[in-house]
Amino acid sequence: MPQIFRIGAFVVYFWSNENNPIEPVHVHVSEGRAVPNATKLWITSSGKALICNNNSKIPSKMLKNIVRHIEANSDLILDKWQEQFGELKYYC
Repeated sequence: MPQIFRIGAFVVYFWSNENNPIEPVHVHVSEGRAVPNATKLWITSSGKALICNNNSKIPSKMLKNIVRHIEANSDLILDKWQEQFGELKYYC
């Protein structure tokens, strides 16, 4: 799993295989290490982060902080996604 960055104890990452066809741009977030059933956030074409699910059960206050951090680094996420998967497709 390509790790993009960490936010405190939480890791923000992609799965190496994001299905075929490739899903829209998104990241997974979990505490400590990558896990199969992590919280998932879509990255929109405007750089906003939309919570798809909170499977990691990240507390609301922490999740809001993570969303802000992801939005502030959306350009980095998009660059890394393009490098990893060769295309950008957005949820919205």
